[in-house]
Amino acid sequence: MTYFVLYVAGLASIWWVYRIGWIEAIKTILSILIPSILIILFNVKAGRLIFKNPVIGIISILPTAFFIYRGSKPIVFGINSWIDRKRSEFVDTQDIVDTEVISKEEI
Repeated sequence: MTYFVLYVAGLASIWWVYRIGWIEAIKTILSILIPSILIILFNVKAGRLIFKNPVIGIISILPTAFFIYRGSKPIVFGINSWIDRKRSEFVDTQDIVDTEVISKEEI
C-alpha cells in the first residue's frame, strides 16, 4: 500500500511540474512538506504521552497540528521568497544579445 501511495504521489508531482513549472511546483511541495515534517517530528517526540493515554493523544493531535502549521508559515514564506529572489537574480544576470537574422538570399 505504501508503494501505491508513493507511486500516486510521484505521478501527481510529475503532472504538477508539467502544469505549472519547476519553481512553482517546488514551492508548493515545500509548503506542504515542511509543516507535515514538523507535525510528524512533534508527534514522535510527544509519543510518550500519546502511548500512555491514547485519548489525550488523539484529542491533542488536531490542535497541535493547527498550531504547528500556523507556526511554520513564516518559515515557508521565507523559503519561498528566497527561491523567488534567486530566480529573479538569475534572470537579471543573464546576458541577452539581440541579433538580426539575414537570410542567404539577401547577400
